[in-house]
Amino acid sequence: MPDYPKEFIERLVSVTAKRPKTVIEHILKNGFITTEELKNIYGYNHPPRAVRDVKEHGIPIETFKVTDSNGRKIAAYKFGEPNQARFSKLSGRTGLSKTIKKELISEYGCKCFIYLEEMAEKDLQIDHRVPFEVDGDRKGELKPKDFMLLSSSANRAKSWYCEHCKNWNDLKKREICIILSNKLLK
Repeated sequence: MPDYPKEFIERLVSVTAKRPKTVIEHILKNGFITTEELKNIYGYNHPPRAVRDVKEHGIPIETFKVTDSNGRKIAAYKFGEPNQARFSKLSGRTGLSKTIKKELISEYGCKCFIYLEEMAEKDLQIDHRVPFEVDGDRKGELKPKDFMLLSSSANRAKSWYCEHCKNWNDLKKREICIILSNKLLK
């Protein structure tokens, strides 16, 4: 287990949200965590989302491959270089208000922006038009135009697509995401 700087450890243990805290504590104890452990031990059906929650707190995470209990190659995660951490006073994602959801429904109807299905309001999730990993939350007041309503299935599909996108991984250009999300709104 690497010897992490005191400031880095303090930041890690300051995270209180359940999902990222679970990932952080497991990595601190065991050196890494696998998708299999996230699913089987902690019950997370979308393990990359749990790991992304850690990244959204400004904590660097590296992905590597291991063999699971069935002999398949799966993802495992460990902390990246502490000097790559990007902590700020307001790290992590902002809770999204019911007001934003109501405004989106008023403007676009009660439907998924990707699948265009009419759905019950309770079945729609608010998601960033520009992924948090690319742009964080914009400074100032959150505006409905910065978000979209998605079914849980569409949200998982968008997450998978984004996590494999060159812009997400390397470029981090807000404009690219805006162009793609505007296509969804037409």
